[in-house]
Amino acid sequence: MRSKLAFGASLAAAVIVVTAATPARESTTVRVGVGPSLSSIGTLAFGPGGVLYAADPQAATIYAIELGASASSGASGTKDIAGIDQQVAAMLGTAASEITISDLAVDARTRNSYLAVTRGKGAEAKPVLVRIDGAGKIAIVELESLKYSSVSLPNPADANPGARGNPRMQSVTDMAYTNGKLYVAGLSNEEFSSKLWAVPYPFAAVDRGASVEIFHGNHGRLETRSPVYTFVPYSIGGQPYLIGGYLCTPLVKFPIASLTAGAKVQGTTIAELGAGNRPIDMVLYKKDGVEFLLMANTSRGVMKIPTATFGTQPAITAPVPNGTAGVGYETIATMTGIEQLDLLDATHTVVLAKANGVINLSSVVLP
Repeated sequence: MRSKLAFGASLAAAVIVVTAATPARESTTVRVGVGPSLSSIGTLAFGPGGVLYAADPQAATIYAIELGASASSGASGTKDIAGIDQQVAAMLGTAASEITISDLAVDARTRNSYLAVTRGKGAEAKPVLVRIDGAGKIAIVELESLKYSSVSLPNPADANPGARGNPRMQSVTDMAYTNGKLYVAGLSNEEFSSKLWAVPYPFAAVDRGASVEIFHGNHGRLETRSPVYTFVPYSIGGQPYLIGGYLCTPLVKFPIASLTAGAKVQGTTIAELGAGNRPIDMVLYKKDGVEFLLMANTSRGVMKIPTATFGTQPAITAPVPNGTAGVGYETIATMTGIEQLDLLDATHTVVLAKANGVINLSSVVLP
């Protein structure tokens, strides 16, 4: 009997390999088949029609997995589950201390939540995809029969497992689908290593992406090596942008039109939200007709940021000695210990929150 941790170790159908190369692109291999086999699992994102994008940062590869009928087999919604880390670990035959939950994503069609889970550490680590439905059922998603396609990013950051932070594991830091393309943030092996890629879906090829730099007010300098940790697509004046969050914690906007293959793009820093901090997740929502960006962070709680001035806020181009500047924010005191979040619906967000040594999954009214 196949282990649930095998994660599609063999293909159930022939694999089609497509190699594309043009003067504007790196050589790219696209694989299409059944039964995706991931070596690691990081960030998750949903596209239309129940396609789940799952990043394999160790392989610098992105999988587009067609969940199909398996996604609608449970109750709609996501039920609160106390000690979700302990329950998932028990299903996997291990302790909660031996698993890592790296991301949470909600399927907009079913409102079920999906978790990117790693069982074990180091060479023995195994990636697992877990689904929670509205009845509270926790299920490991068996991928052996699911269709997929995958694409590898060109020139990824070198793997260095002995480093304090293995650069390869930041080859993909976040993803979001909009207008027919999957936007991907991460690190490359180039001199300007922070990258943003726009990858059309269905996958055919991935180009060199755009190298991005920002002015970091807290550090008082331009930076090219820090990745965009989390971002959301956003429209300003009818034009598409990406709003990205960086370490320590600049908030930056990038015009999507500028993110072309081989371009070097300087984003516009519109806020400095405080040093000693890493953004985790961001979602957009409206409350009483007013739009906000909700950002979870490692050290500064959950920030509620009004978006009204994103288009008019002057760029931060000088050092910010007091830690904050530009667009302001409100800290949501009732949301503590948040490790992951995603929108559940127009009025609620789903969060993973750590309290009393365990991680709880719960829906929270948008503040």
